[in-house]
Amino acid sequence: MPTKNDKLWAGRFTGGNDPLTDAFNSSLGADKRLYRQDIEGSLAHAAALQKGGALTAAEYAAIETGLKSILNDVKSGKLAVENAEDVHMFVESCLTEKIGAAGKKLHTGRSRNDQVATDMRLYMRGAAQNTIALLKDLIGTVLTLAEKHAAALMPAYTHMQKAQPVTLGHYLCAYAEMFLRDLQRFADGLKRADVCPLGSGAAAGTTFPVDRALTAKLLGFPAYTRNSMDAVSDRDYLIEFAANASICMAHLSRICEEFILWSTGEFNFVKISDAYSTGSSMMPQKRNPDVAELIRGKTGRVYGDLTALLTLVKGLPLTYNKDLQEDKEAVFDVCDTLEMCLKIFAKMLPAAEFNLAAMEKAADGGFMAATDMADYLASKNIPFRDAHGIIGKIVKHCEETGKTLRQLPLSELQSFSPAFAADIVELLKPETMVKRRDLPGGPSPDRVRDNVRAIRGLL
Repeated sequence: MPTKNDKLWAGRFTGGNDPLTDAFNSSLGADKRLYRQDIEGSLAHAAALQKGGALTAAEYAAIETGLKSILNDVKSGKLAVENAEDVHMFVESCLTEKIGAAGKKLHTGRSRNDQVATDMRLYMRGAAQNTIALLKDLIGTVLTLAEKHAAALMPAYTHMQKAQPVTLGHYLCAYAEMFLRDLQRFADGLKRADVCPLGSGAAAGTTFPVDRALTAKLLGFPAYTRNSMDAVSDRDYLIEFAANASICMAHLSRICEEFILWSTGEFNFVKISDAYSTGSSMMPQKRNPDVAELIRGKTGRVYGDLTALLTLVKGLPLTYNKDLQEDKEAVFDVCDTLEMCLKIFAKMLPAAEFNLAAMEKAADGGFMAATDMADYLASKNIPFRDAHGIIGKIVKHCEETGKTLRQLPLSELQSFSPAFAADIVELLKPETMVKRRDLPGGPSPDRVRDNVRAIRGLL
C-alpha cells in the first residue's frame, strides 16, 4: 500500500510540499470511485505496450496479475483506496509494491492526462447506460398508467386556469414524451462520450508504438479520439451529460410540482402513498409530499453542477490544466442525484392513488366548454373570430348570473345566436368534447392508446 509521502513525479524536486499543498492538491476523495475504470484502462494500456515491445511477455503477465489482484482486493474491502494523491498513483504504487520493477513500466507512453480522460469516459459510458435503463423503466410505468386511464376525464390548465377537458392518460403520455426525449438525448450524448483518448499522452501523444485501435477495442470503445490535444482537455461529454440531466430533472420537477398541488385539499386529485410521504413534528394531521418536494429541490442542485462545469472550462487554454480536477465532484453529484431521483419517482408514481371522481368533476367546470361552443358556431358558418366574441359574451353573462354554460337553456343561448340548436346539449358534455378530439395527438381515448403504442414502439 502506498504511503502518504509517495510521489511518482518528484524527481526534479528537491524540497517537499507543504502538507496543506498535499491536502489541497489531492483528488483521491473524489476520484477513488474510478478505481475499476483505472485498472481496466491500465490493463488495456499494458496489452498495447506488450504488443509494441515496451513490455516483455513476463512483465505483461506480472502487471496483468497484479492489477487484477488489486481490483479484487479493493472490491472485497481488503484494500482501502487511500494515502495517494489520486487514484492513478494509488493503483500504480500498489502494483509496484506487489510485483516490483515491472510495475514502474506501466506508465510508459501514458500520462495522467489521457489516463483520467479514459477513466472518466468509461465511467460516463456506464452512467449513461444506467440512466437510459432507468428512463426505459420509468417510461414503461408511465405508459401502463396512461393506458389504464385512457378515458379518465380531468381538466387541462393553461396559466393555471382550467382550459379544456382531457384525460389522465393524455396527461401521463405528455410526460412519457418528455422522458422519451430525455432518453434519446442521453443515447445521443453517449455517441460522443464513447471514444477512447488513451494514447494521447500529456498533450502530444507518445513516441512508443502504442496500438490505439487495440486499446479502444479492449475497452469496448467503437473509436479512438482523433486529436491528442483535444482528447486530454475535452470535457464536453461531461457537460452534455449534466445538461441532459438538468433537462430530465426539469421534467421530474414539473410532474412533482403537479403532484404536490394535486395532493392538496384544494385539488384532491391524488394521494401520494405513505411510503413516499412524511408527517409533521408539530401538526398531527399533516401528510407532506416530501419525496416530490425533494426531487423538485434537487433539480436546482443539478443545475448548479451544470453551471459549475460550464464555468470550470470557460477560460481554459489548451490543453490540460489542474482546474479540470474539479470536474469530478460536480459530475458524480449529477450522476448520483439523477439516479436516485429516477429510481424513487419510478416507485412513487405507480403507488399513487388518483381520485378519478374529483378529476372528472373538475373537468365539468370553469367554462371549459367555451372553445367547443365557439367551434360549434364556426361550424355553422359563423366566422370564428365572431363566434369567439359571442361565446365571450355568454361567459360574461354566466359570471353575472352565477350559472355554468351547461345550465343555460337553449332559448337563452339562442338569444345570443340563433345558430344554436338542440344538439349543443350533447356537445357540451366533457366526455363528448374529449372523444371528438380524435385527431392524431389528441386526448380521445383511442388516440391516447395510439400514443402509448407509438412510444412503446420507439422504446
